[in-house]
This record gives sequence, structure tokens and C-alpha cells, in this order.
Amino acid sequence: MKQKYDLVCVGDVVMDAFITLKEAKVEWDKKHEHPELEMPFADKIPYESLMVATAVGNASNVAVGARRLGLDVAMLTSVGGDHYGTEVLDWYHKEGVSTEYVKVNRSLPTNYHFVLTYKAERTILIKHQKYAYADPRTLDTRADWIYFSSIAEHTMPFHRKMAEYLRKHPNVRMGFNPGTFQLRFGTKALSSIYKHTYVLFVNREEAAFILGTKNEDIPLLFKGLHKLGPKIVVITDGPKGAYASDGVSCWFMPPYPDPRPPISRTGAGDAFSTGFLCALIYGMPVHEALRWAPIESMNVVQHLGAQTGLLKKSALKALLKKAPKSYQPKVLK
Repeated sequence: MKQKYDLVCVGDVVMDAFITLKEAKVEWDKKHEHPELEMPFADKIPYESLMVATAVGNASNVAVGARRLGLDVAMLTSVGGDHYGTEVLDWYHKEGVSTEYVKVNRSLPTNYHFVLTYKAERTILIKHQKYAYADPRTLDTRADWIYFSSIAEHTMPFHRKMAEYLRKHPNVRMGFNPGTFQLRFGTKALSSIYKHTYVLFVNREEAAFILGTKNEDIPLLFKGLHKLGPKIVVITDGPKGAYASDGVSCWFMPPYPDPRPPISRTGAGDAFSTGFLCALIYGMPVHEALRWAPIESMNVVQHLGAQTGLLKKSALKALLKKAPKSYQPKVLK
């Protein structure tokens, strides 16, 4: 009998080369809307350090995090036929993540990204290969939950297959965190995905972008996003905290106190999704899931690399016990 999984994570996996910059500065654009990373052009630029992280990416980070929290997890993704692809498979085996749905594209290289880190923030140079993927419809009834996130820009047919699978299996709940290319597809093109989403994870700017508005008022964003289909909506707001709505009640959750200044914010959003989603899978209500999530984020930003600080369940619970009294979700009126 084939194994049934608590969670199957779906999305691209990458190798990340973290380059900590030594000589750079941040300037705002002319409209003062977006910060821009500036470095000398046509020059040799010293850097502080280099660290290569294996098997990262939005869905992959959640897969590893969920496995560390005790769930049975599989990854549906693709790798190249090079030695980096072998490293990814070896990493999943080491972490206990099933590779049953990992497709090896032998004629292509494994995705490789460059993360330019400067003062705890990062700029990522990305490239997603045009892979073939396992058909999500082959999951059948073997997953209780799906987590779907960043995947390549050529994958609209894959999204249609995913929507068909969810339509035919209404008992399977999906967490959806749209990645760069999925946001670019547009809300209309992914309407069937949003319709079958159980919990949607976005940041405040992404929420406004999905709805085609410049109004970032949280209650309005919740109202608009619920209309697309998600039963639960989570909106993160960086170091300021996060919000969640189940369509009836809305909460604000402050961040878990940082023991030290963050080293790198790479993976903070994925860590938040990991904590929140796993709490739901374990049967906890939304307001309790909101207490798990920031602990994962806090610990991840204390390390370089998106998975280094992902916690075991016992460590998360220990930090939860040490939380200050103010670390509680607040109901929004």
C-alpha cells in the first residue's frame, strides 16, 4: 500500500548562493517608492562571505520545516540531471522528505540562484528552468494537504492540472503562497487556483497587487481576497507583524521578540507559512496558528540560509512557553 502524506509541497527547488556584500549602498528611486541596491559598475567588488544552501525555494523550505515539525511530507518538484540535482535529492533523504514526486530532467541544469545579502535584506537573481513536472493529478487521495508556491513561468498547463485535481478532491486542503511568476500570471488567469485555496499566504503589497488596488487597508484586503475563494487569509507585514482572517474574525499578531538583530531575512515568509500551516494541520485554530508562525520566522532570521533556523516541534513549543505575555493575537474590530 502506498504511503499517504500529511502534506505535499509543490513548487520549484533551487540552489542558493548567499553572497554577503561588503561594498554597496541603498538608494530610493526617483519616485521614492522602491529602494535600489547600488554597487560600483565595471569594477572588482570585495564581498564578505559565500554560503551555498541546498534544496531551498518557497515550497521546499516549507517541506523541510514541516518535516522537522513532525509531519509526513513529500515534495513535488523537478531538478536537473547534474550534481546539484543529486545534492537536492540527498538533502531531502537526509531531512526525511519523500522524493516520490521529484522528476529529474536529465538534459537540464538544476535551478541556481544568487542571493545578494546586505544589512539583513537581500536581492535575489533568479532563473527557473523549463522543466517537466510530475502530474499533480497522480496524487489522487494520498495527500491531506497541499502547499503550492513559486514555480516557473511556463507552467500554466500545470496550474490547470492542479486546479482540476483540487476540484475532484474537495477534501484536500491547499495552502497557496503565489510566487513571482504566479503573481505575474494575474488573478484572472489563476482564478481556479484561488477558488480552491483553503489558506492564502501573501504580504501586504502582494495582497494589494492581486486585487489591483493601491489601498492597503487590511480589512478591505481581507474582504477582497476572501471573495476570490480562500477560507483563511494570512497577510504578513514584515517586522511589524501579521494578520489573519477566517472570514468571520480577524486578528493581528505581533512578532516574536528577536533575541539579537536579524542576520538575514531570507526565508522569513516561508518560515511563517511553515509554522501557521503545520499548526492548522495539527488541528489548531487560526488564532493559535498565529502564535506558532512568528516563532519560526524569528529563529530563521537569526541564521544565514532559509532552512538553517527551521525548528523541531519541541524547540518551537519551548520558545512558545518563554514568550512574553504580550505575545498574543489581538482581535481586530
